[in-house]
Amino acid sequence: MALANAEAFFLLVVFYFMFGICLANFNYTWGPGSWNNTNCPSGNNHPNATQTSNKFIVGGSENWHYGFDYMDWASKSGPFFVNDTLVFKYDSPNPNGGFPHSVYLLPNYWSFVKCDFRRAKRIANPNQGAGEGFEFVLKKMQPYYFACGEHEGIHCNNGTMKFVVMPLKRWPY
Repeated sequence: MALANAEAFFLLVVFYFMFGICLANFNYTWGPGSWNNTNCPSGNNHPNATQTSNKFIVGGSENWHYGFDYMDWASKSGPFFVNDTLVFKYDSPNPNGGFPHSVYLLPNYWSFVKCDFRRAKRIANPNQGAGEGFEFVLKKMQPYYFACGEHEGIHCNNGTMKFVVMPLKRWPY
């Protein structure tokens, strides 16, 4: 029963997040006389109409490392759109110590919550984040669940090196 409530809460949060983004993209305002032609998008003046895609460095200047809150980063860096690119930058493994990182794409919400990597796909190994980093294009309008899977998922299990994005479709005008 508790799992069903958690799933319903998650879906409700995603719905309100997407609804808020839609309203923000239309630049609507509330109040008497606010629903007029000056507030409604027309022609090609929509903020996403001319952009084809954006690149986001995961974690911004922090890059992909242990101890950073990537869920917070994703919520503040969005919205993300189909064909946007996520760039994962992280140090190569150090032979003198340190922890390597990788990037896994988890198949669903429950795998993400539990950090269950059994059906996850490793999309970047510990060496692919060096230099310009590893790029991942958000090709579909679906949730993408990312996590570090090194050290049996400990970086994911503590809640820091994982995040979810739900790319939206760009407006066609």
